[in-house]
Amino acid sequence: MTDHIHIESDSTEVLPLMPLRNTVVFPHQVIPLAVGREKSLNLLNGLDEETKVIGLVAQRDGRVEEPVVEDLFSWGTAAMILKKFKMPDGSEQLIVQGLYRFKLVRILQTDPYFEASIQQMPDEYETGLEVEALANNLKNAFQKIVDHTPYLTNEHRVMILNTEEPDKLSDLIAAQVNFNVTDKQQVLELTNVKARLHKVHYLLNKELQILELGSKIQSDVQGELNKTQRQYFLREQLKAIKKELGEYEDVNTELDELKEKIAKLKMPKEVREVAEKQLNRLSRMSPMASEYTVSRTYLDWLIEMPWQKSTRDRLDTKKAEAILNEDHYGLEKVKKRILEYLAVRQLKSDMKGPILCFVGPPGVGKTSLGRSIARALNRKFSRMSLGGVRDEAEIRGHRRTYVGALPGRIIQEIKKVGSNNPLIMLDEIDKLGMDFRGDPSSALLEVLDPEQNFSFTDHYLEVPFDLSKTMFIATANVMDPIPPALRDRMEVISISGYIEDEKIHIAEKYLIPRQLKNHGLTEKQLRFNRKAIRMIASKYTREAGVRNLEREIASVIRGVAKEIVDKKITERTITCRLVPKYLGPERFFSEVAERVSRPGVATGLAWTPVGGDILFIEATRMKGKGRLTLTGKLGDVMKESASAALSYLRANAEKYNIDPSFNEDYDTHVHVPAGAIPKDGPSAGITMFSALYSLYTNTCVKNNLAMTGEITLRGLVLPVGGIREKVLAAKRAGITTIIMPEKNKRDLEEIPAKNIRNMEFHFVSEVDQLIELAFEKQGSKESKTK
Repeated sequence: MTDHIHIESDSTEVLPLMPLRNTVVFPHQVIPLAVGREKSLNLLNGLDEETKVIGLVAQRDGRVEEPVVEDLFSWGTAAMILKKFKMPDGSEQLIVQGLYRFKLVRILQTDPYFEASIQQMPDEYETGLEVEALANNLKNAFQKIVDHTPYLTNEHRVMILNTEEPDKLSDLIAAQVNFNVTDKQQVLELTNVKARLHKVHYLLNKELQILELGSKIQSDVQGELNKTQRQYFLREQLKAIKKELGEYEDVNTELDELKEKIAKLKMPKEVREVAEKQLNRLSRMSPMASEYTVSRTYLDWLIEMPWQKSTRDRLDTKKAEAILNEDHYGLEKVKKRILEYLAVRQLKSDMKGPILCFVGPPGVGKTSLGRSIARALNRKFSRMSLGGVRDEAEIRGHRRTYVGALPGRIIQEIKKVGSNNPLIMLDEIDKLGMDFRGDPSSALLEVLDPEQNFSFTDHYLEVPFDLSKTMFIATANVMDPIPPALRDRMEVISISGYIEDEKIHIAEKYLIPRQLKNHGLTEKQLRFNRKAIRMIASKYTREAGVRNLEREIASVIRGVAKEIVDKKITERTITCRLVPKYLGPERFFSEVAERVSRPGVATGLAWTPVGGDILFIEATRMKGKGRLTLTGKLGDVMKESASAALSYLRANAEKYNIDPSFNEDYDTHVHVPAGAIPKDGPSAGITMFSALYSLYTNTCVKNNLAMTGEITLRGLVLPVGGIREKVLAAKRAGITTIIMPEKNKRDLEEIPAKNIRNMEFHFVSEVDQLIELAFEKQGSKESKTK
């Protein structure tokens, strides 16, 4: 047997060959082999007892089940069969030990098994410091690999460290480490020991770097693996994981699906051309390229935009009106405008969507009204909060050159709802900001212009999208912060605060049922007396809307719910007597008109963002040099009104039987109580004059009278705003007589007659009329009364 193994390099020998799949056997290596293929079993069955040596040759492709000669590498390893076991399924298990390298000379037979003439390829030895250094480096690198891999144990480490021969060391390391078949075959075919050490050293370092990358993915890997190789490795690893999970899709399949989607979609011609161009670019791009993800995301946006998808509007005005009335009480102006739009749509189907702006105090239902309008029109609804938005890109999007670029909020919302004719609510448009990143309000000019928005171009999409079918509704608390150009593009509808009766109706119809449902109570368990609701609205809240009213109602319900759970009661009817029990003492006191029993005090009416209020203006004088002092945190306009009133009084002092030199001998101080609250506006002009006139003529203003109006230096009384809120505030305060400008008479038509019953109104155009009405017990015949 020894003679058979040790032959000269120029001699040949015949050996039976066994093809191996995904395995390369090296000299000195002991390895188990599972034998199950027919030819391999034929080979084992054909061996006699004395023949223990076979040739092991790796296949080029391990997936080939029945290899032919061309499928085999030309180098292999002669191996001795140490043990052989038969398995129950008919296969066999071998334990073999590699002996020496060989090269195929000629295939002698292929059936029933491979047999070939082979030539042994002995090692070419070199000695020297380089070989020793390589061997030491291999041992060190192998130890590091053992630390990173679970399939190598300390026994492997000891075996390698105890191997001194360089040829045997390189073979054993190549056999133990999981190199791929091609790399192992290259090592096998190297007979020069020094070259083999170099090759194994390279493969070992490569494997070590890959293992370190896998365990510490964020670290910088040194060596021959550059950034591209790392990315390639990671992507290939991810691809393999996805394939195992059944989630992997071939790139070509993905591109075919995209092409099919583009073909099915009814895109505008310009958009289709851009999409097809992008798809062609994608097909020529490597999936590993950084640009691939950017282009793929952009293509997804183009495909998922609802270019031609729209919902059918509900044009039945009666049904729409029923839905609006079901959701909201009052708000007749808004409902009338929506129903008019639907009526026109029935006559003209291609009418562009209106662009409305609801302006009103907080809590009157502006935002919820938008949702109700969308339901009435049968449109998709989307809400965009613009409060605090300072970046123009929020509206127009980012250009795709930026990392993480996205379309603007308008395009995002349209994609989210999946319709090109939704109702988009631009909430809090008066709270838009601006800074170095641009002015969002300027970007909205195109969005809210029906003459331009049919071709709105987002910076990210870079293709026009038709916004003319979209209905935009903006909301704001005040109009002043909105730029004039933007204000001009919107149809402004003012929504006033609710009067007390409206709040009671809303509470009964909407708020109480909703809160009972939210708290798990029924109408049988808890009922509210109407007077109790009125008490909560007037004594515990001070607002134009109903948000705080709903919170207070919820507080009462929670208190009752606790009592029911504690089994103290089974049902409860809330009356005025019980309200303080659940809400505590009254928080707001209706400042009943002060009995103006001394000169220098007049009662005015003011408008605030949370509704109307009464305003007391006090004037006093002291020895001085004619200075005017104004206090009460007054704004510039209000200070100017006081100056105008005093100037008119000085100019007409003789007419009103006042000493013309009063201003030389006295300083005048005008104060508006509630000094911590800012106040401004011209509507307190005639009230300022009345307080000054009362002071210097030593007469009193009627104690049941309030007034509002702007004064001029010529003694004219000009119209002011907020009449509805001011009148209702006077009604709440117990005032029965109101003086207002002649030109504000038409504003009373907006107030329901029942809300101003038993109130007397006087309309004036000059200060002289005001004096007659405010300082005499009976109004003059010239005054106009309602």
